[in-house]
Amino acid sequence: MAKNTVQGKAFLFLRDKSLFVVAFLISFLMVCALWSFIDPRSTFPKPHSTASDGGVTAAYGCATGFHGANLSQDPPERTFYDDPSLSYSFGSPVRNWDKKRREWLKRHPFFATARHGIVVVTGSQPLPCKNPIGDHLLLRLFKNKVDYCRIHGYEIFYNNAFLHPKMVGVWAKLPPVRAAMVAHPEAEWIWWVDSDAVITDMEFKLPMKKYESYNFIINGWENMIYERKSRFAMNTGIFLIRNCQWSMDFMEAWARMSPLNPDHEKIAKIAIAELTDKEFPGMDEQSALVYLMLTQKTSGETKFT
Repeated sequence: MAKNTVQGKAFLFLRDKSLFVVAFLISFLMVCALWSFIDPRSTFPKPHSTASDGGVTAAYGCATGFHGANLSQDPPERTFYDDPSLSYSFGSPVRNWDKKRREWLKRHPFFATARHGIVVVTGSQPLPCKNPIGDHLLLRLFKNKVDYCRIHGYEIFYNNAFLHPKMVGVWAKLPPVRAAMVAHPEAEWIWWVDSDAVITDMEFKLPMKKYESYNFIINGWENMIYERKSRFAMNTGIFLIRNCQWSMDFMEAWARMSPLNPDHEKIAKIAIAELTDKEFPGMDEQSALVYLMLTQKTSGETKFT
């Protein structure tokens, strides 16, 4: 009888000990889970660095774009950014841009490694949409572009301000493109994408090899410009422009047809008379671009897709 009692007590002791261990493990896991929410850094691996970039390149197995650069350090030599006359806006043309970019890239060799560096620029009006669904759709569409850029390692800039008081409405897309060219000398291309455009194929890659000989890539039909003189010859909702001196001059010429120009109304009448299917008054950026190509013969620099 005593033996059975001892065995029973031993069984109860082991059972209580097992329950204690299980309770301890559960409590420990709950504390760890709670701590991961308090300090999210503990759930992600620390990036390792490489000697080639000074120990700052994060390696997560994703396309990192230019994010690995050490932006806290800048070479002491002066660059075009030190020029007080430098302007990010229209009206103050940038001269010798190709030379300035080359010199800047020599002083920032990390950025020079990206041969086809692309900055995507998009944006919308400053004020909220009249219908709340509009703002929701804008957010969804921006997320679509951010995901695409994340996958392909592109930088993206979203602008919701009028960067020039006289260039609003459809003309508002030109100032951020011009500003991005100056703000990102490391970028070989600036890719404008309208806010209502949707990227349906996340694996699509721009065929940069096809664009090597061109400075301006846009969806359109060359014969509709030079033969039919149609304002519908191209779609300015999406275009790719090289970050070079030719593009700087081209953007300045395009902007001179906008309300920025005091003679805008006079130019608009001349341009509209030249187009065959302009159905409403006023000069929009697409009609202006068609007229610009008609008069300045930019076909050798332009690739229609």
